[in-house]
Amino acid sequence: MGKLETLERKVTALTKEELADFRQWFAEFDAGEWDRQFEQDANAGKLDAMAEKALRDHAAGKSKEL
Repeated sequence: MGKLETLERKVTALTKEELADFRQWFAEFDAGEWDRQFEQDANAGKLDAMAEKALRDHAAGKSKEL
């Protein structure tokens, strides 16, 4: 049995309270991982083209204030 299957079996055996705690932990963990990946991509310049397009569009009046 692989790691994923083991985790699936263990998660399905959690009580409602344990599952709620796990969901909260995982949401925080997942958000942190997303933040780290976003920062790495930004530092590597992977978002530069999108940022430049957004600035061009804004300068061309293609945006609106929120």
